[in-house]
Amino acid sequence: MERERENTLRKLRETGVVHLKRKNTAVVIPAELLEKQARNRQALGILSVYKVKKNMKTAGTEDIPLHGRFADEILSLTTEKIRLRDELPHFIAEKRRIEGWGDFNPGDFSFLEAHGVALFLYSLPVPVYRRIGDDVKLIILSRDSVSVKAFAVGKQIPGMEPFPLPFMPLSDINGRIESIGLRLAEIETRLRALSAHKEIIGEDNLAISEEIEYETASGGMETVNDETTKIAIAGLCGFVPCDKIDLLVQAACDNGWTLVWDDPTPGDRPPTILKNNKAVRIIQPLFSLLGTLPGYWEYDISLSYMVFLSVFFAMIFGDAGYGILILGISLIIGLFYRAIKGIFPDAVKLIMLFSSCTIAWGAINGAWFAIPVHNLPFVLRALVIPPFNNSGAVADFPVFLKKLFILPDVVPRGDLKTNWNIQFVCFTAGTIQILWARVKNIRRLLPFTAAIAQAGWIIAISGIYFVVLSILLKIELLPFVKWFVIAGVGLNFIFSEQKGGNFFVNIGKSMTNFFSIFLKVVGSFGDIISYIRLFAAGLAGSMIARTFNSMALGGSSGLGSNGLGIFSLGFILRLLIAIVVLAAGHALNLMMSTLSLIVHGVRLNLLEYAGNHLGMDWSGYAYKPFASVRNAEKNGEGN
Repeated sequence: MERERENTLRKLRETGVVHLKRKNTAVVIPAELLEKQARNRQALGILSVYKVKKNMKTAGTEDIPLHGRFADEILSLTTEKIRLRDELPHFIAEKRRIEGWGDFNPGDFSFLEAHGVALFLYSLPVPVYRRIGDDVKLIILSRDSVSVKAFAVGKQIPGMEPFPLPFMPLSDINGRIESIGLRLAEIETRLRALSAHKEIIGEDNLAISEEIEYETASGGMETVNDETTKIAIAGLCGFVPCDKIDLLVQAACDNGWTLVWDDPTPGDRPPTILKNNKAVRIIQPLFSLLGTLPGYWEYDISLSYMVFLSVFFAMIFGDAGYGILILGISLIIGLFYRAIKGIFPDAVKLIMLFSSCTIAWGAINGAWFAIPVHNLPFVLRALVIPPFNNSGAVADFPVFLKKLFILPDVVPRGDLKTNWNIQFVCFTAGTIQILWARVKNIRRLLPFTAAIAQAGWIIAISGIYFVVLSILLKIELLPFVKWFVIAGVGLNFIFSEQKGGNFFVNIGKSMTNFFSIFLKVVGSFGDIISYIRLFAAGLAGSMIARTFNSMALGGSSGLGSNGLGIFSLGFILRLLIAIVVLAAGHALNLMMSTLSLIVHGVRLNLLEYAGNHLGMDWSGYAYKPFASVRNAEKNGEGN
């Protein structure tokens, strides 16, 4: 009933399982709530620069009640702080301007002028002072080799502006500067004390957000009036996870609500809940960071995304030393967080997975902080697996691949990595990922014969893969490759539109998409080549690391060889400089590799894999039930 609108919304919020379907209607939110929310957010932004320490003293804050009083004082103090900081430079500038004249009261000049004695201050360069005639009466206050400070009595010096009088005595200006400094220190102390109550402000803002959501829900309820019975019915629509519908049914029975439910149709856009096992769930923080969520008519690619991104992370960072460093830092952060919060964060687990893959990849390549392989200990050299070493690329190529590919007689090799082999791995990994996308499309399209078109893409992309190897790696193009491409494209033309209806009419529809299919074939060629970015990013990181090693240790062979020994001041100084250069250089390289991962590794998964070949739009949005925070956590929001 309409009269039960408010009570019903409160009960529904206590249930905490319905994601409300918003209506395209204007909902008026009380201005007071919006203003409080804005003030709280502004206060939290101000306090964000202050770090809260354990056992921080918060004396003087206990007398402040909740519900916005913290925010009011924080904003008031900040306004005063800004005003004082703006005033301070003016007082300092005025002090510097007049301190050469000493301390005097500018009001005395007005008093003397009112009684017939006009005095004007002048700071005159010595040559100018000498040219002043006897008709100007001057009282000399001070004199040095550069200037003369004097009073002009009765009238101003013709053609010269007098020294402007200050707005207050110098002693008052000094006192004002000191009082502003003391007040700014008091404000900083107070804000630092108030920062210990960020949580309270956050909770207050959360309560306000819930009130705003309540007002939105109330305004979005539809009302139906029955003129015959004079009864008004209020209702709303939303989405509920199937495993929580029993909670809503029980709430409807307890409160006398009418409830109707059904499964979503393809025309609906329900919110998305991703549920994976513990091993796969660790990729969710990355999806949350990127803001990507699939709709229910799309794929959940959590597992494949995690697997391929782990490989890409390893190839971009490319150094086992970096992997061990990242793994150690991640483990420390995870253990520290678990000691405080009682849980080991999924994000830390994900980084540990990435770093473990990096260690494995770097080990088989012999990459340890870009140290030359021949300088590594025997144990680390023994981990290098052909053909990922720096010699014998063709000779060490796996036998079964030699039979499949006709390798070139001469394979170019780089100083740091076997470039040819790494590029081969990049193109192969990219092709596997793209083919996996097409396999998933086949599974989705079955039992329609349109699934055959996806099989055609698998054949065509396999042929394109060999074309890429031929052009970029000089592997001889086998005769069957062109037939792969032709057969794959042909299957696309015949079956891409076979989703029911007349078979030959559907072929005609496919023919109208000739240019579209042609562009997709060219695009697939570009997509496979795009995976070379993994090699390029990894090689760039290796070169940068080697450069910093050379800068730091280039003269290390001569350290201590001047007869002063390893305890000489020169040796110690050069050693300290080398340590600083190494630490700064490798830290910079880690940051650049992280940027490369975001730009290249994430892009390959989102664009080439998910976008171009899976056809995902990431049209989903998160399930956020109408609930208090306590009920949302109890009912598993965001799992």
